[in-house]
Amino acid sequence: MASKVILPPAMLGILGGGQLGRMFASAAKNMGYGVTVLDPDSHAPAADFADVHLCKSFTDPAALQYMASHCAAITTEFENVNADSMRWLASQGIPVAPSGDCLAIAQDRIAEKTFIRDAGLDVAPFLAVKNAGCLDTDLSAYLPGILKTARLGYDGKGQIRVKTLDDVRFAHAEMKHQPCVLEKMLSLHSEISAIVTRTRAGEVACFPVAENEHVNGILDISIVPARVSPALAERARSMAMQLAEKLDYIGVMAVEFFVLDNEQLVINEMAPRPHNSGHYTLNATLTTQFEQQVRAMCGLYPGKTDLLSPAVMVNLLGDAWQDDGSEPNWEILMTAPNTKLHLYGKKLARPGRKMGHFNVLAASADAALEQANAIKETL
Repeated sequence: MASKVILPPAMLGILGGGQLGRMFASAAKNMGYGVTVLDPDSHAPAADFADVHLCKSFTDPAALQYMASHCAAITTEFENVNADSMRWLASQGIPVAPSGDCLAIAQDRIAEKTFIRDAGLDVAPFLAVKNAGCLDTDLSAYLPGILKTARLGYDGKGQIRVKTLDDVRFAHAEMKHQPCVLEKMLSLHSEISAIVTRTRAGEVACFPVAENEHVNGILDISIVPARVSPALAERARSMAMQLAEKLDYIGVMAVEFFVLDNEQLVINEMAPRPHNSGHYTLNATLTTQFEQQVRAMCGLYPGKTDLLSPAVMVNLLGDAWQDDGSEPNWEILMTAPNTKLHLYGKKLARPGRKMGHFNVLAASADAALEQANAIKETL
């Protein structure tokens, strides 16, 4: 695998054209790179910033061959892109970040939780439910719990809470007996995330830890710095970096944690890409998570991750739009001098769809949170 530094105006490729691809493309273009986006959606948000939009599937042979021939390095914006496509691109001698093997682990909750546990890092007690026969055992160690599909679950999708063996059997039938993970529900103090960057040379950097609040399984607010002890925040950063090293991970990766009442940290899941909870970095840190993504794939040293100001990020879902598609009332948000609005260029708003976010920067996280909540009420 080539390890030389890739400099502008080289062409960079990305599989996936959603909002994360859009923000990656913007960062790459600002740094002087070209961008090729592969995404089957003709209205892919990232296409607005791309030099080339290949409107094809992620497994299209001609599109992949084009990327292999024209791109100096390739990344992805979401974990459910075809891992074999990334492996094939790597086989053509193209630096790929993250690897297809890392994506394959992140795509399967059984593989993911097993890898994390085997790496010596704490996870919630879980049982791999590969078929209905796996439920013919004592499940008391995992109940009450949550049955989660092994694949394609995100933002709270593919999850059913269960209390009894009968609940588990019914939930597994509801999920059409596909492979699942039964995970014990834990008593949570809070949820936090750490976003780590790792290069091929093994250089590692980690952003300040965010405290995350969810509504209906979707991230609602991220608070930075997280309202946890400095020692706990540092432990989260250390665990995230340890996981990246165990995976031999290249690129940007988010690691989500449960904080238990006794300040114990357990890893909930990882996302092999920039993350919603890292959007505060667009305004509040010296380097953004998307610049880090560019730097990692190009063999550049990670940028500094210093926090310039406490911040709160608020997700903007399609629920905030009117039924006729008209925009929320942006006036207060746009006129406040310490707020930053980021919209994703999506044409159609619908409930639960991530349409944008805004960041509030203030002297303290509590002050930013108070203002962010007040602005939410006006939209």
